[in-house]
Amino acid sequence: MFTLASLARNASLELRILVPGPPGALDEPVAWVHNTELPDPSRYLRERELVLTNGLWAEQASPAEFVANVKRAKAAGIVYGLRAETPRTPGELVAACREAGLPLLEISPAVPFTAVSEAVSAMYADERQRDLIGMVRRGDALATAISRGAGASGVLRVLTRDHDLPLAVIDRMGRVLAAVGVALEEQQVRAVVAGLSRRPPALEIDMGSGHAALFPVGAVGDTDAALICLRPLAGLDPAERDALEQAARFLSLEVAKQQAVQAIEMRFAGELLEMILSGGRRAAEVAGRLRAFGVDPGGPLAVCTLAFAGEEAATLHGLAEIVAELLAADGVPAVVAGGTQDVVAVLAWRRPEDALPALAERLVASVDRRFPGRRLVAGLGGVAAHSAELRRPLLQSREACRVLRRTRGGPAVRGFLELGTHRLLLGLVDPEVLGGFSRDLLAPVREHDARRGTDLELTLRTFLDHDGHWAATAAALHVHVNTLRNRLARIAELTGRDVGRTEDRVDLFLAFAAEAVETVEGAG
Repeated sequence: MFTLASLARNASLELRILVPGPPGALDEPVAWVHNTELPDPSRYLRERELVLTNGLWAEQASPAEFVANVKRAKAAGIVYGLRAETPRTPGELVAACREAGLPLLEISPAVPFTAVSEAVSAMYADERQRDLIGMVRRGDALATAISRGAGASGVLRVLTRDHDLPLAVIDRMGRVLAAVGVALEEQQVRAVVAGLSRRPPALEIDMGSGHAALFPVGAVGDTDAALICLRPLAGLDPAERDALEQAARFLSLEVAKQQAVQAIEMRFAGELLEMILSGGRRAAEVAGRLRAFGVDPGGPLAVCTLAFAGEEAATLHGLAEIVAELLAADGVPAVVAGGTQDVVAVLAWRRPEDALPALAERLVASVDRRFPGRRLVAGLGGVAAHSAELRRPLLQSREACRVLRRTRGGPAVRGFLELGTHRLLLGLVDPEVLGGFSRDLLAPVREHDARRGTDLELTLRTFLDHDGHWAATAAALHVHVNTLRNRLARIAELTGRDVGRTEDRVDLFLAFAAEAVETVEGAG
C-alpha cells in the first residue's frame, strides 16, 4: 500500500503537507483515494481512504464539521485542491485538522485530482509486480530447498530472508520439526496440537504469552502439521501472510515426502515382527533386517510394547514415529513398528537389564505429557542374547502390554514376569465372561451388606489380603476371631465357596482380581 509520505515525495503532484497529524501518520498505509464534495461523506468512505476535495461543501458545513465527519470514518487524511476562488487552504480547515489530529495536504491548482488517482494506481501496480516477482523468487527458493533435502528448516530459512518473523513448524504429534527465532515451551506446543485437532483447525491460538497465527500444513487430504508465526493474524501485513501461506503449501510437499518414507519404514518394521513371530526359515532373515535399521543382531536385544490403556484404538497415528524419535534422542538403536493395537520397539540393549524399565518409564512420561488425559502403558519381555531368540521376548512383551491395557490404575510399566500368573490368565479371558463371573460370585455378599448394613465384603477382602491368617485378619478388623468365623461362615452360605478349601478361596480371590481388570470398552 502507498502512504501519504510517498505521495508527497512525488514532485509531479505538487503536494504540500500542511498538517502532518500524529507521529507516524504520514507513514501509515492508505487504502485508496476518494473524491468527494459531500458535507458528510462518512457513509461512503472506507477506513484508511484519502479524501480529495475542493471544499465545495463549505456552504453546507463548517470546516470543523467536515473534518469531524471525515475523522469519524477513520479516513487516512485530506488533500485540499486549490482553485482560483480559493488560492489558499482555508485557515479554519487547517486548524480543524490540527485539532482532530488528521493529516492535511494541499495540491496545486495546476494538478487535477485524476493525477493523484493515476499516481496511486501506478504505485499499486508497481507494488503488485514486486509482490509477484517476490513470490516467484521465493517459490523457486522454496522448491530448491525442498529438492535438496533442506526440510522444514530450509523452508523457514527462505522465509526469514525477506521477513523477520518468529516461526516454527509443529506436527499434530507435538514434534517441533523446525524453529527460527523462537524457543517453544511444552505448554505452547500442546496448545498448537490442540488447535490442530479442531475441525476445522484453528487459524489463531492462545500461546499463553500472546496469540499466534497458525497456517495448516496438509498432506493426503488431512492436516498433519502447522506453520506457526508467534504473532497474531492482525499483526501480519498482507505480504507476510502471503509468504506464510506460500511456505505452508511447500511444507505440505515436505510432510508428504516424510510420510512416504515413514510408511516404507513402518512396513519394513512390521515385516520384521512377522519374521520373528513366524520362526522357521524366516527367522534367518531377521538378522539382515535388523542390520538394515542399524541394530546389531548379534548383541543383546530387548523388546518393549506400548499402547494407550482403555481405548478401542490402542495406538495413535504417529505414535511409532514419536517413540522412534525419543529412543534416538536417548542414543538407543531401535526398530519401531506401529500397528492398530500396539507399538513394538526392538532395541539394541547393551546396558544392564534392570535399566530397561527406567527407559520405558521415560518413554511413557514423554508421550503422556504430549497427550494429557491419555494413559500410555508399556510391557517388557526381557532381553534376548541375539536375534534368533527374539520370539519369546516379543510375545511376552505384547502380552504384558495387553494385560496392562485392561488393568485399572497401577503402574504403567511392567515386565512379563512381574504381572503374576493369575493376571496373565485373566488377561486371556473374554472381558464379558470375566465380568460376569466376578459379579455373579460377589453379588450375594454385596446385597447382604447393602440390606443389613454388614461388612462381609470387607471381611472377605481382609482375610484374603492376610493370606487366610485368622488372628491377623481379626486384628486388622478389630473383631474377635469367633466373630470372624461367623462372618466367613455366612459368606460361604451366600457364595457356596468355603474359604477353608483352597479351590474355593482361589475363586473368591480371582473374583476380586477380575475387578482390577478393565475392559477396553469400559475404560474408553
